[in-house]
Amino acid sequence: MNKKQLSEKVAKALSMKRATVEQVLDKSLGLISEALIRDEKVRLVGFGNFLVRTRATRIGRNPQTGDRIQIPSSKSPAFVPGINLKPALRPKSA
Repeated sequence: MNKKQLSEKVAKALSMKRATVEQVLDKSLGLISEALIRDEKVRLVGFGNFLVRTRATRIGRNPQTGDRIQIPSSKSPAFVPGINLKPALRPKSA
């Protein structure tokens, strides 16, 4: 599902205009992004947490020459599923 499809489903479920739902969705995602840029954790209880993970500086190899190179530390966004989402994704036992 993409953002347009999500906004259409939410608009239909709430009897709202799709354009209004898209504005809310865009603003929400923007605020989540801004929080992550500030290294803040975003908790959506029951759904999951958005956070920033920091990778330490490490030694790697240049694949062409085999020389050792230092790979600098970096940050990347991550999502950790919440207590309600994780079990919902598990296959049901027969």
